[in-house]
Amino acid sequence: MSNSFQNKTVVITGGSSGIGKALVAEMLKQGAQVAVCGRKQAALEAMKNELHTQDVFTFVADVSVESDCKAFIDAVLAKFGKIDILINNAGISMRALFKDLDLSVLKSLMDINFWGTVYCTKYAYPSIQENKGTIVGVSSIAGYRGLPARTGYSASKFAMQGFLEALRTENLRTGVNVMWVCPGFTASNIRNTALNPQGQAQSETPLNEDKLMSAEEVAHRIGNAIAKRKRTLVLTTQGKLTVLLSKIIPGILDGIVFNHFRKEPGSPLQ
Repeated sequence: MSNSFQNKTVVITGGSSGIGKALVAEMLKQGAQVAVCGRKQAALEAMKNELHTQDVFTFVADVSVESDCKAFIDAVLAKFGKIDILINNAGISMRALFKDLDLSVLKSLMDINFWGTVYCTKYAYPSIQENKGTIVGVSSIAGYRGLPARTGYSASKFAMQGFLEALRTENLRTGVNVMWVCPGFTASNIRNTALNPQGQAQSETPLNEDKLMSAEEVAHRIGNAIAKRKRTLVLTTQGKLTVLLSKIIPGILDGIVFNHFRKEPGSPLQ
């Protein structure tokens, strides 16, 4: 059993399901002290039961609320005395054309995906600086390439990556590592909970989840990237190709991306 994170305190937002839950399991396996927040106490308890562990500090917090983020980080510091690694994983998606979209949906995505990252990073920052630790953002290919019917999602991930890149550059000589990871399409519940034009969960995924990279595999690779203090991690061949093509043939990629998403079951694209 690896112990890359022995005696490290790892904080994970949105850790009750999907990649977040897999990250909890991965960090525990590698010897870390783990603190997790989620919006629902029942979901956090279910996560602990599924992982057969009580060795996780859980805290109910909505990352879109600044005071919740501060309370969560304060509680972690009171419990463990330090933070070495912060993984900003909490996130939500959407699927709707901008013309049909209630603007509250876009605001919700920015509040959770972008501001949640900013809030938690701000309050954990002093301890991470002191320990020369790592700040991670779980982003998306949508942070490199705007995706149709995901205007709010792409905007929030572009904003997250811009924030983290600037923060990384500020910390080039402080010993703090800042990185973002783009899992590509991963088997998780983010598409089931993606918001429709009215801001309600769509409740079904347009993708064949069985053919996607597992959350456990993603978490393992993220753990390795953190241990190696990488700058970025782009997962899946499709993800790497999309990032490359967005740099060299962005105009052609417009058509490729449009046609790809138009073929999704129930796609709002015509």
